[in-house]
Amino acid sequence: MAKILKIYPDNPQENLIDEVVKTLNNGGLIIYPSDTVYALGCNIFDIRAMEKLALIKKTKLEKAHFSIICNDLSNLSNFTRAIDTSVFRFLKSNIPGPFTFVLEANKNLPLAYKGKRTVGIRVPDHVVPQLIVEKLGHPIASTSIKDEDEVIEYSTDPELIAEKYDHLVDIVIDSGYGDNVASTIVDLTSGEPEILRQGKGVL
Repeated sequence: MAKILKIYPDNPQENLIDEVVKTLNNGGLIIYPSDTVYALGCNIFDIRAMEKLALIKKTKLEKAHFSIICNDLSNLSNFTRAIDTSVFRFLKSNIPGPFTFVLEANKNLPLAYKGKRTVGIRVPDHVVPQLIVEKLGHPIASTSIKDEDEVIEYSTDPELIAEKYDHLVDIVIDSGYGDNVASTIVDLTSGEPEILRQGKGVL
């Protein structure tokens, strides 16, 4: 059964963040809040956790496109090819925020991402995932929680999310109601921003 942890952005308790980090280090899966929708996350370096994430999304790991959640731009060079100054400035002016930026991947990607030419980088403007990544010491893999109802599209109530994913994840972080609009996906591989999906973020 999933453990529900109430962690609110105005006063995130350090001991609860530590518990989330411990769970991630032990190969657990979490549901966490962001500046857009609630999302599933796991340790990016734990291949078994990544496989579980793919299973929940009903896809194979090699076909999955999981975003990499960072707390700032310092991890960028670990996973992406060198980017020019104008692209870096563009990123800096829009991070943190409700965007997923698609960049060219380098060969240092974690095992679960091997063979991928591009990778989606995200820095949510929400203190809870930022603290988790900071304490963990490296980014997490992530995918939005979709609702099976085509009208709703994204689940916003953490209690209902916890009920649905009770036996699939280890921790559900309750930060209050989430948004129902996902991040805007921006392709930067050509050097010029191209919107692949218009979401909450507006350029």
